Amino acid sequence: MMNAPLDRRQFLQISALTAGAALVPAAAPAAQTLPALPYGFAALEPHIDARTMEIHHGKHHAAYIKNLNTALDGAPDLASKALPDLLNALPSIQDETVRNTIRNNGGGHWNHDFFWKIMAPPASSGAPSSELGAALQTTFGSVDDFKKAFGEAGTKRFGSGWAWLIVQNGKLKVISTPNQDNPRMKGIVGDSDLGTPILGLDVWEHAYYLHYQNRRPDYIAAWWNVVNWPEVSSLYASATK
Repeated sequence: MMNAPLDRRQFLQISALTAGAALVPAAAPAAQTLPALPYGFAALEPHIDARTMEIHHGKHHAAYIKNLNTALDGAPDLASKALPDLLNALPSIQDETVRNTIRNNGGGHWNHDFFWKIMAPPASSGAPSSELGAALQTTFGSVDDFKKAFGEAGTKRFGSGWAWLIVQNGKLKVISTPNQDNPRMKGIVGDSDLGTPILGLDVWEHAYYLHYQNRRPDYIAAWWNVVNWPEVSSLYASATK
């Protein structure tokens, strides 16, 4: 049985609905957002003070996200990418200004999100798992020797940057990167420094200057008290499956 023809009133109603639907803009890609800290600002004291954490998280990390979102507003082809995919795409971004903005601020966002997670209040800092402890001993001689090598990577990083413990081809390695680069940035970081980060330390002055002033080695020595070893051990287990 054929459908009855639309009368003029029905035709106009359907036309209006169709036209209205066409005017609804496509949903904008979700903007990057500031993750909440997994603990309170004062939770890492006395090793990292509350005021430093407030500024580091609420000002510096937030600024990286703001600058990243501003850059992505002008690059809609990139805005829909998840942060890891965005960083992987860096070498292919032709616009140097956009590439550098995403490198610095996208890197800063990823690094800090990682950094907050691999720290914990001193009482719950824990110790390396037996598997990670054995790997540290095999690679560096002992956990203390590892801490010395890692501390030197952070202390000797000229200017601002990060020290990292990575898994590279199934083996542990200590490296350092400048600014907000990280060991996941293929095509940006040299091949010898690429790997899966399982521990990272921010040695930018904003991470420690209020409490330690220019004494970066003191900050690094104190920081071991707030390393979230259960999380680091879990990352190691995932990276070596």
